[in-house]
Amino acid sequence: MARRNHTTELGCIACDDLSELGAGKEGWLVNNPNLLTALDTHSIALANRSLVLILHWSEGSDPVGNRVKIVPDLSPIEAEYISAIEWLVFDDIKVLALGTSRGYLLIYSLRGDLIHKQIVSPGKILRLRVRDTKRDLTQDASSEEVCVVMSGVIARFDGSDIQNMLQRWFRERHSQFWDETESENSADTFGRLPYQLWNVNKYGSCVDAAITGLMPPPLLELQSSQRYYCAITVGADAVISAYRLSVDRSRSIVGAILSKVVPATFSTITSISKMLWRSDPSPTKRPEPKPQPFARASPLTCFKDHPRKGEKLTLSPSGTLAAITDSLGRILLLDTQALVVVRLWKGYRDASCLFVEMLAKKDVETSRSAYHDHVKSDYCLCLAIHAPRKGIVEIWQMRTGPRLLTIPCAKGSKILQPTYRFASSEMSVSSYVPLELFFLNGDSGLLFVLNRSLS
Repeated sequence: MARRNHTTELGCIACDDLSELGAGKEGWLVNNPNLLTALDTHSIALANRSLVLILHWSEGSDPVGNRVKIVPDLSPIEAEYISAIEWLVFDDIKVLALGTSRGYLLIYSLRGDLIHKQIVSPGKILRLRVRDTKRDLTQDASSEEVCVVMSGVIARFDGSDIQNMLQRWFRERHSQFWDETESENSADTFGRLPYQLWNVNKYGSCVDAAITGLMPPPLLELQSSQRYYCAITVGADAVISAYRLSVDRSRSIVGAILSKVVPATFSTITSISKMLWRSDPSPTKRPEPKPQPFARASPLTCFKDHPRKGEKLTLSPSGTLAAITDSLGRILLLDTQALVVVRLWKGYRDASCLFVEMLAKKDVETSRSAYHDHVKSDYCLCLAIHAPRKGIVEIWQMRTGPRLLTIPCAKGSKILQPTYRFASSEMSVSSYVPLELFFLNGDSGLLFVLNRSLS
């Protein structure tokens, strides 16, 4: 009986430039903790501490002929390095976002031009997350967001603000294409992007976190137009922690006091110091941007189970489920609305998880296969678990369904998923693109995609 092939080969990314990232050694893709990857349609970005390599490909093309190198201007004094990477895709605009160990957010074009540079908060950026959330609990309208995760800190950028900034930058770039000179501060031409910032280290520092979506206001809270988000963190002190994030900083007593007292005190001290110590005017130096004050983050609950430590967190598309891996080889499926663990897997050390959508129903596969017009309701949500020690990838149906598939996975491989695309409101239901799972074999450079159908 012929063995079923559940994956389709897309191409090979092997090229000489990958040697700068460590390629050529066995297991280079998975054994280096400083090697970062981000996948998008026909593009992949790989980065080490100081270099980013972007490879583009299409059917029948060679990625070697279409590649871009980015070497960010990092601070050698502070030993700054690249710590996070993610694609940002807005309709026809695609850029690459980088996070650094000093808390800076950098946005680059596909040509390697620095579009924007902004400090989020002092400290290492652990992860950049891109997804959409509902604008209101009573409506279906959604709002895209970019979430910046740091140790004990979460920041949220609204996708529309980033999109507007990028559109202005590309318009100006197009109108001034004849001028090859760039100003020294061209990345700050459009000012700082507004964002919210929360401190979530009540139960200890975190190694990963995510904003799952909107949540109701606390009891006895005055009803207003304010939004409250739910955030989930994982870390060494508390395996799982949950917080209610308030958007309005003025509703925090501490925040209100700090916002009024600190600036007044600093202004007074500065004025007095200028009167006491008069000096010759020095050359104007651009001031270092000040980090934004924290908004209110109220702790909801936490789960501590020493010596268990939370390691990685993966969110479902709707944000209602989260898969969390820990240091004891277990995977916890968390209901982010009820804040309870609804499923548990054991024996998966060093595992990684991604949510994927599959055509699991045979009647749906056969009835629509001839027309290729599957809609969102045809797919079922599944969890892909990559167990590198076992050399397999398992597909489990959510929430309590069976294991649908077990796929052998070559040593030195990594599972990837394209970033969320900020789609326009004009996109039709019939053009729905499900969550797909990709396999990148570092030793061979081959890229595969998991077939949507199980048959």
